[in-house]
Amino acid sequence: MTRLLVRLFLLLAVVAGLIGAALVWYAQRPLQWSGDAVEYTLRPGTALRQAARQIEAAGVPVDGRLLGLIGRVAVDGTRLQAGSYAFNSGVTPLELLGMMTRGDVSMREVRFIEGWTLKQIRTALAASPDLKQDAAALSDAELLAQLGSDATFVEGWFFPDTYLFAAGDSDLSILKRAHHAMRAQLEQAWAARAPDLPYASLQDALIMASIVEKETGAAADRDKVASVFVNRLRAGMPLQTDPTVIYGLGERFDGNLTRAHLQTDGPYNTYLRRGLPPTPIAAPGRASIEAALNPAPTRYYYFVARGDGSSVFSKTLAEHNSAVDRYQRRPARAARN
Repeated sequence: MTRLLVRLFLLLAVVAGLIGAALVWYAQRPLQWSGDAVEYTLRPGTALRQAARQIEAAGVPVDGRLLGLIGRVAVDGTRLQAGSYAFNSGVTPLELLGMMTRGDVSMREVRFIEGWTLKQIRTALAASPDLKQDAAALSDAELLAQLGSDATFVEGWFFPDTYLFAAGDSDLSILKRAHHAMRAQLEQAWAARAPDLPYASLQDALIMASIVEKETGAAADRDKVASVFVNRLRAGMPLQTDPTVIYGLGERFDGNLTRAHLQTDGPYNTYLRRGLPPTPIAAPGRASIEAALNPAPTRYYYFVARGDGSSVFSKTLAEHNSAVDRYQRRPARAARN
């Protein structure tokens, strides 16, 4: 009987060794399929065995039972990280599990452009089929509350940048990241600002930066554009900037800014009202924030576009009128003739 037990034990050991060797071979065997990467989203709280079956059902040619067994033996299956993954042909079961243990998620991206309004940002978020639309139905006031912001307006408070996210993430999470990034950029620039600027708060600086963003055609002119508007604020002159009027018109603006528009009063008509408009008119980038808080030390009060993206700056109204005649009125008359 003892000899029989020994033989049985040896047989079981051999079988276990063969099974173990087969499992090791399978764990390191590349999984091959034709076509694109297979995408799989692991939801929080999903058990290893369930995840293995889901991966097989998603289109990865792997035996879900063996994948689950490898996960229990070779990796800590309790440490799988939720997220979206992209598995390419040639990945081994062990590599696949390693990706999920490390959290090597596949990322999407959404980009916010300098000078975009909140409406344009919302449109970009809504266009992504991989985002949960949690913020889409929120009013501006509700969005501010969700952001936990002490700002009095929401326009302009989202830093233009490229934001990476995993499929299934919330649009609100991206807006929160963009809001925190804008506050960080503003606070950093505010701490290093020029002395005696005519701003009472970060929000004033953000409003000015948004105007600089929309008014600057050439990057080299940015700090001089800022200086014009800062000099006007200091002198108590109206800012007289078209982009604020256009923003105030909203959907009524058809691409043609008329004299009637400039003569119609409204909170964003900086031809008729002195000081800053009530909110930003767009989301400024870092360069415009820097220019608003460190404008060039000039005595310029006017500027006019040359037509090539750059501007001509003037100290007096007479100089400005001469520049307008040279770069706008004469070319316009020549074009009509």
